[in-house]
Amino acid sequence: MKGILKFAVPAVLTLSLAGCFDSDSELPTPVPPPSPPVVDATLRVVHASFDAPAVNVSVNGDVVIENLAYGNSSENFSLPPADYAVAVDAILPGEGNTATVIDVPELALAEATNYKVFAVGLVADETLAPLVVTSDVAELADGNVRLQVVHAASTAPAVDIHVTAPDAELGAPLTTLAFTEFTDALDVPAGDYRVRITLPGTDTVVFDSNTLELAGGTDLVVAAINSEYSGASPVSLIAVTPEGEVLPILDDSSTSSLRVAHNVSDAPAVDVVVNDNFTEPLVSDLAFPDFTGYVTPAPGDYNVKVTVANTETAVIDADVTLDAGAFYTVLAVGSLSDADDFAIEPLILIDNTRTVATEARVRIIHGSTLAGNVDIYVTADGDISDAMPAFSDVAFKAETGYVPLAAGEYFVTVTPTGTKTAAIETGALMLEANKIYTAIARDGAGLMGVGLTVMDGFVAE
Repeated sequence: MKGILKFAVPAVLTLSLAGCFDSDSELPTPVPPPSPPVVDATLRVVHASFDAPAVNVSVNGDVVIENLAYGNSSENFSLPPADYAVAVDAILPGEGNTATVIDVPELALAEATNYKVFAVGLVADETLAPLVVTSDVAELADGNVRLQVVHAASTAPAVDIHVTAPDAELGAPLTTLAFTEFTDALDVPAGDYRVRITLPGTDTVVFDSNTLELAGGTDLVVAAINSEYSGASPVSLIAVTPEGEVLPILDDSSTSSLRVAHNVSDAPAVDVVVNDNFTEPLVSDLAFPDFTGYVTPAPGDYNVKVTVANTETAVIDADVTLDAGAFYTVLAVGSLSDADDFAIEPLILIDNTRTVATEARVRIIHGSTLAGNVDIYVTADGDISDAMPAFSDVAFKAETGYVPLAAGEYFVTVTPTGTKTAAIETGALMLEANKIYTAIARDGAGLMGVGLTVMDGFVAE
């Protein structure tokens, strides 16, 4: 009996295994492992063409970015990997007028890749083009900062880029970049840094950021672009975040730029005195209706007095703050009459000196105490009988801002609000693209009638 038991278990086992491998049985189909998820690409557009107007950006024919101005970036778009048609349309003067200036019919976006499309070059010399800057989407470790540096400044030569601790010597450059070149994305510890740009192989610094505090987790594309700020450096920097926020970084030696216009028709010639330095006025013997060129004081807080020329008798005494990189026009406006509404005071305006190759830019300032509120007409022939004003009910000390106009001939007519009675007629004005034109409505000499002071492109160079 014991012998039979010894062989019974193996026999049963053999029969069971034979049943499992019977020719009529099917093996279970293996389940494949899940495919890794597709990681989208990202796309943003940065406007770095100095003389180009604001632009719209289309992807596959749909406008996704509107009115993107110089030195600004779009937000980051997540897009599935594929080929996309990307077009950049310049916004031209006139309602709804645009022109395609960059056309990329097939921009292949790869998986898990960041794309930054810079519009670089100049419209005027027909070098405007797209610069596609790429990096991967790797996770950024805690406590690190990611930096990618781009040379997008069309007026700058090849340069050395130095990224150091704030007090460090220049040492060897991080990299040397020519226009349209860029680095890989570099991860560095968070902390304080200093960016200096020099001419290649030299210690000649053409840009100095001074101390930059970079917080952990920051992912920045840092681009050198043509400077629109007051100062000697030909470039400034923009640091662009993935969300499209732009942080301007100015050269540490940036100045302020300031010009003064005497717009008080019944006042004598004046001096402009800064911080009570009467022996060395900032401006001397400025007569109505003259104006100065730009002077470049250091940024900061100042007390400014406008005095009767060669005296300490102040008709204006004001404290002003001048910001780094900013341009200002300061008008002395008002009258020596007893009317409180027109007491002599400074009118401080912020200027924008960047010209645009596709348009003339015109600014009109109301500085007349006699004219009251006015309507301003800009027409092709000077006939305002059936025209609507370009600006209505403009008050004393108000301005139009910079108005884009197509190059050509124009007539400017200023009337008391609600009337067609011309108080100022300019006659034919030939306006050129890539220029700025400034006009100031003023009282006539000795408070007799009204007149116009013209500046910038109106003045022969």
